[in-house]
Amino acid sequence: MTLDLYVPKISELHIADRPRERLLRQGAESLSNQELIAILLRSGTRSESVLQIANRVIGFYDKIQDLQHATVEEMTSVKGVGEAKAVQLLAAVELGKRLARKQSNDRYVIRSPEDAAAYLMPDMASLTQEHFVALFLNVKNEVLHKSTIFIGSLNSSIVHPREVFREAVKRSAASIICAHNHPSGNPAPSPEDIEVTKRLAEAGRIVGIDLLDHLIIGDHQFLSLKEGDFI
Repeated sequence: MTLDLYVPKISELHIADRPRERLLRQGAESLSNQELIAILLRSGTRSESVLQIANRVIGFYDKIQDLQHATVEEMTSVKGVGEAKAVQLLAAVELGKRLARKQSNDRYVIRSPEDAAAYLMPDMASLTQEHFVALFLNVKNEVLHKSTIFIGSLNSSIVHPREVFREAVKRSAASIICAHNHPSGNPAPSPEDIEVTKRLAEAGRIVGIDLLDHLIIGDHQFLSLKEGDFI
């Protein structure tokens, strides 16, 4: 028999232990995921505290990272979360995603596989379906554009070089970096991954736009096919 975890009401907590007061006194980094969500939700209902609703939101998803793919429909299916609260949460999630991309007035420069992975992981690490993405770079290795080329299982008949290099020519790219995710979390390359990589590298040599790397993104880990000598 599983016992439900008791979640106290805000009014039952000492004022110094309430989420907003603790944030002001100790900083946002000291708060739990539940407390941060409670602050975003702002208030509970007549029958439940905001902490209880926040706890239910967290329990609705397998892991906190899954919130980045949440929809209004999913959020409002959680008891105690109406449309207004769902919008507040999704706005905060989107702001966090934008901050994670390290957006600035300067273009993002990629000097290593680690740089490329840091740029891509916030969006790709928790995807539940395979996405094949291309980064188009200028001669200074600055990212000009990011494009999702294909969504679905990777194979050489679907991810065709012409789709990738058509966009590269359009963007006047000097080179490209490709990446796709493995929803299983394991970034080990499949035979199809290696075949696609070799076809793209050969096409790049023909058109004069180098394939610098092909990354496979797993569960907050990645593999570089360039470092694996597949390019």
